[in-house]
Amino acid sequence: MKKKLKVIIPVAGAGTRLWPHTFTLPKPLISVAGKPILSHIVDPLAELNPDEFIFVIGHQGRQIADFINGHYDFKSSFVEQTELLGLGFAIHLALQSITRSPVLIVLGDTIAKTDFGQFIGSGSNVIGLKKVEDPRRFGVAVIQKDKIMALEEKPHLPKSDLALIGLYYFENSDILKKQLEKVIELGKKTGGEIQLTDALEFMLRDGHDFRPYIVDGWYDCGKRETLLETNRVLLDESSEVDNIPGSVIIPPVYISPTATVEESVIGPYVSVSDGARVHRSIIKDSIICSGASVEFSLLDSSLIGYNAIVKGTYSCLNIGESSEIGTF
Repeated sequence: MKKKLKVIIPVAGAGTRLWPHTFTLPKPLISVAGKPILSHIVDPLAELNPDEFIFVIGHQGRQIADFINGHYDFKSSFVEQTELLGLGFAIHLALQSITRSPVLIVLGDTIAKTDFGQFIGSGSNVIGLKKVEDPRRFGVAVIQKDKIMALEEKPHLPKSDLALIGLYYFENSDILKKQLEKVIELGKKTGGEIQLTDALEFMLRDGHDFRPYIVDGWYDCGKRETLLETNRVLLDESSEVDNIPGSVIIPPVYISPTATVEESVIGPYVSVSDGARVHRSIIKDSIICSGASVEFSLLDSSLIGYNAIVKGTYSCLNIGESSEIGTF
């Protein structure tokens, strides 16, 4: 009997590039295009009907667990990573409870748009790739005749522009587990961390084949600028909103049914999340998170955190949870 799929999602990072939002909120729970980053990741994976989701949690990890348990009914478990020793170590921890199962690994800070059923069906070991302008920032794959021949972690002189984007499939989890244990036993670190890429290199040297898979879309949510860019892309893909009497709505936008918009101009490229309030303001290219309040303001390229209050200002803002700014 074929074992059922396990899905591993590492979400333990502190998200320092998104301070001040991540002081009190895990990065995967920040909203983009109307819902948390984590929901954009999990929703299409749930359609695969996996046997279990395993989340590797750390910073504010209880919030991750509460969100998943409160919004989804699939089987899930949570593994705490107390030492941030790198992605390889996070996956090593998650694999301890798995034996010989197929495993799909998806990073918790990027959104991949692809046919996941086709992805896991394309080979025994599959790595998701995307062509990038500056491969030095990523792990990269060297391909020959539809096979991955070599992997490099953040190379100074890249041999390829195909970046690893945090999407991996392994038909037998025990093989990956063994190679990660080898990396840890050898004390091998790249960039001061235990890297998954090094374990994959060991697998290649042992004769295991990897199939490349070019994803349709891949969106970074690691910092404010890229989060706003991802918001724009996702709103372009699916954005429908009714007219709001007394306000001007310039699509594409997302406005939650539980948000309040009064005498304002919203858009283009604005997300207004659950319970937020916008009053007599002009907002474009921005994300207004749940419970936030914006009054008498002009905002552009701004990220307004949960329950933050902005009043009487004209700015490009990056305001964290429950912050207050403006003239009161």
